[in-house]
This record gives sequence, C-alpha cells and structure tokens, in this order.
Amino acid sequence: MKGVSQATVIEAKNLDLTFQTNDGAVQALSGVTLDIAAGDFVSFIGPSGCGKTTFLRCIAALEQPTGGTLTVNGMTPEEARKARAYGYVFQAAGLYPWRTIAGNIRLPLEIMGFSRAEQAERVKNVLELVDLAGFGGKFPWQLSGGMQQRASIARALSFDADILLMDEPFGALDEIVRDHLNEELLKLWARTGKTIGFVTHSIPEAVYLSTRIVVMSPRPGRITDVIESPLPKDRPLDIRDTPEFLEIAHRVREGLRAGHAYD
Repeated sequence: MKGVSQATVIEAKNLDLTFQTNDGAVQALSGVTLDIAAGDFVSFIGPSGCGKTTFLRCIAALEQPTGGTLTVNGMTPEEARKARAYGYVFQAAGLYPWRTIAGNIRLPLEIMGFSRAEQAERVKNVLELVDLAGFGGKFPWQLSGGMQQRASIARALSFDADILLMDEPFGALDEIVRDHLNEELLKLWARTGKTIGFVTHSIPEAVYLSTRIVVMSPRPGRITDVIESPLPKDRPLDIRDTPEFLEIAHRVREGLRAGHAYD
C-alpha cells in the first residue's frame, strides 16, 4: 500500500514527555520512535492515559516534549504550525453555535487572511468533499452529531494542509453513524492523499482505516508494536469479516496485552 516515493513527513526519535504536577512528575511518553510517511493513514491505539493524544498534541505543537526529537515536514512542530502544515480535528466538533457551518469552516481562512472570494471557494469545495453541500447556511444545532463532526473535518481541510491529525473524532457517536463516517473518511483520504494520524480506542476502527497501526502501552506510553496492514486501499465494511482483518485485529489485541508487561 506504500507509494513508490513516499517521503517521511513526521519523525520522532526517543521522544519523552514528563508533566510536572502538584503530586509530582508524571511521565506520559517514554522513548517513542516512529516515522510516518506521506500518504500514510496511521492509527494510534492503546488504553486510556497511554499517551496517544499526547503524542498527537506534540506533533501539533500543543505539548512540548521533554526529551528526544520530533520533526514535521523537516521542521520543528512550532515551525510546522506556523507553516500551516496540518489540520487538527478534536474529539468534540467544537463549532461556534452563533456561526453557520460555512462561517465555522471559514474562520481559520479569515484568520489566515484569505480573500473573501478564496474563502467562499474553499468553503464550497470542502463542504462538497465531506458531503455537506447545501448545509453551509445551517447552524451547528441544526445538524446531527455526525454531520457536525464532518463539518469539523471540513474546517481542518479548508486550508489544504497535507497532514490531518484526528483525536478520536468519532468516539462519541453511535456504531451505525461511526461505521458510515469511517467509510466516508476512507473515501476522503483516497480523494485527497492526505497523511492522517488518527487516535482511537476501537480495534475494528483502527484495523479498518489504517495502513499502519501503532499499538501503545499503558503510561508511560511506549510503542509495543507497529503493524503494517496488508488490506487493500479500497475497503468495504464487510472486509471486517474476513480472515485477514481478524488476523490483524488479533495482533493488535495481543500488542495491547503485551503492553501491560510494562506496568
């Protein structure tokens, strides 16, 4: 599933992060080493508190590592943020209720100084990309939870960054909606060729979506396994019933169990 000339876009080497709290030091990440290539869909899975989101936030310059190195497109995370190298989708849609869907998507474009004509064109394009054409004039409260998350993804895509970081974007949705959005996300990834980093607690979701699955141990977060998926890029939902899919899911589960040896 890898392309012929995939460059490394995210590179972590021996990454550590220790938080200082009132109760003492808390080590969130320990010795994390990982390369992510252009066009990869990489999922991070592990128990709660294992550092999945922390690692994603380090990539986005929302947290500062206390050891090791981390580069994004050959730059520091701070430089990559200033260069608008990535879009970020949080667990909650985080849409402003007083702005329309188009207005929410337009917000980062306004901040970045795009012309009004360019804003309108980009909003139109990303609404179509996430199948929300015709909903730009609605307010968030008029949309379902799944549609709000699609609007959040559209906002992250609006300035056309090559990297999309997603922190459990579908975790609060019911299984039927989640399945649908998983399918839509794969279609979007195929159309755009973005590099995606995706945090999840769901083994089936990680296996279904990813080219690579990064399994992490309980805190301090370490990588216990990196699984290269042999599944084809075109994946109908019923691929989840195949022996190949179940074999990968079993390996993920074993990696999660092995992680507890670090406790």
